[in-house]
Amino acid sequence: MSAPSYGYAQPVFTIPNLISLIRLGLIPVFLWLLFGKDDPAGAGTLFFFIAWSDWVDGYLARKLDQVSELGKVLDPLADRIAVFVAVVFGWVAGVLAPWFAALLIVRESLVGIAAIYMFSKGQRTVEVRYLGKLATFAVYSAVTWFYWAEGWDWRWLEVSAFILGTIGLALYYWVLIDYGHDIRAKLAGEDDRSPT
Repeated sequence: MSAPSYGYAQPVFTIPNLISLIRLGLIPVFLWLLFGKDDPAGAGTLFFFIAWSDWVDGYLARKLDQVSELGKVLDPLADRIAVFVAVVFGWVAGVLAPWFAALLIVRESLVGIAAIYMFSKGQRTVEVRYLGKLATFAVYSAVTWFYWAEGWDWRWLEVSAFILGTIGLALYYWVLIDYGHDIRAKLAGEDDRSPT
């Protein structure tokens, strides 16, 4: 007769979760560089590391078979907080153009509200679309370039950031409409669409 299975708690101290915690811990350092050291370029470089290490912990979680429920919350939480801090305080410091920062904050707020609504309905978030990943790449790169342009006084990079940021925001809002359709379909039990 086999022993009853009571289930096992998932590990908390995993390499991907440690990376997510490090990313969260670097956010105060980012603020110190921006305001304490008055070093927008340094802050932008650190944001680049925080934002793009998001790919690393996700990859390691799958590669090392260390996907956990905590990680599913911690990873996007670190990502959202890092972006929110970089955009809001970049706006305050005059690094980011007000229109760019405002549109990005509105978009991220709508995504957050949608995620909370989905969770309240007992649903997970919808599948990430390829176009959404492309938009994220464009926006994150533009934010980094704005910081570098301010710190190193590279006007050509600021112009490049404006162009790439505008394209990224347009894609972001386009994908947001698609996500809205996906959410309605998922809540209606008709989520049989494949991501593009």
